[in-house]
Amino acid sequence: MRAGKRRPVRGAVSQPKPRYAEAWLEAEELAEEAEYLAEPARRIVQENDSPDVPFRLSINPYRGCEHGCVYCFARPTHAYWDFSPGRDFETKIFYKPNAPELLVRELSRPGYRPSPIALGINTDAYQPIERRLKLTRRILEVLSQARHPVSIVTKSALIVRDLDLLAEMAKENLVAVAISIETLDRELAMRLGPRAASPEQRLRTIARLAEAGVPVGVMVAPVIPKLTEHELEAILARAREAGASWAGYVLLRLPWELREVFMDWLRTHYPDAEGAVKRALLEMRGGRLYDAEWGTRMTGTGARAELLAKRFQLAVRRRGYGEPPLLACDRFRPPLGEQLALF
Repeated sequence: MRAGKRRPVRGAVSQPKPRYAEAWLEAEELAEEAEYLAEPARRIVQENDSPDVPFRLSINPYRGCEHGCVYCFARPTHAYWDFSPGRDFETKIFYKPNAPELLVRELSRPGYRPSPIALGINTDAYQPIERRLKLTRRILEVLSQARHPVSIVTKSALIVRDLDLLAEMAKENLVAVAISIETLDRELAMRLGPRAASPEQRLRTIARLAEAGVPVGVMVAPVIPKLTEHELEAILARAREAGASWAGYVLLRLPWELREVFMDWLRTHYPDAEGAVKRALLEMRGGRLYDAEWGTRMTGTGARAELLAKRFQLAVRRRGYGEPPLLACDRFRPPLGEQLALF
């Protein structure tokens, strides 16, 4: 399958109308430069009741993501503020400057009971602007001081900046990290997520975390039928060699406007694959491009989806993968009141 010649600087090649917007003016040119917009939050710890994810609490210091991954399931959330899930999602980046202070207050509430917090589960907590703002690091500092368990999923090598905090938390079974890898093909990875770390950088990040004693796994996500699904076993093999100790996978999800964003991207960069990818998705999603049904939305349905699941199960057994750690919740201590002064 031959890709186009132009090296993209952004992921999305289109700007679909947000589903809630009453009026929408189509821009003549798509934005290239990112804007960073402060968005003070009223609450920073969010609760989740989905049976498909292994966490109840989450923190997202950023909304939108400059990595620009064209398949990102979080893109449609930009529509809630009348921004397009297309190019806007990766060029209109909102950040929560008061996130660390709010976290101290929330962890200090009378009767608070700790449960592992998923950090950056909607958009990557280690996206490029984190180098300057350091919101994620400051959040980790609060969690570390409070001995609060946290899990992180990222595709950024920037996480190694915080090895000092992560390694200390790992000694008390307070942290687990998963590195997301969707392909080992450098060119394909660059087109899927132009500003994310390369596959080799992600593998090196797994190695750095493992060497520091931080429990680390790999998420093969998303698996894109006909485009990356043949790489499943190879990704699992390379990640295990690098030091990953557990693994998971997620089938490509295309909710709401993301269907248009992804198909426009596919038509632009891999036109020869468009029909095959679409047919495979329809086969694995019950005749639709996306099925939001709990229990199957992450893995799909039908014979092709079942085969993918069996391939995954066989590969993790052969490579000796285990289960992710159960993080400790009994070490928690509420933040000291004077910690508020640190912010």
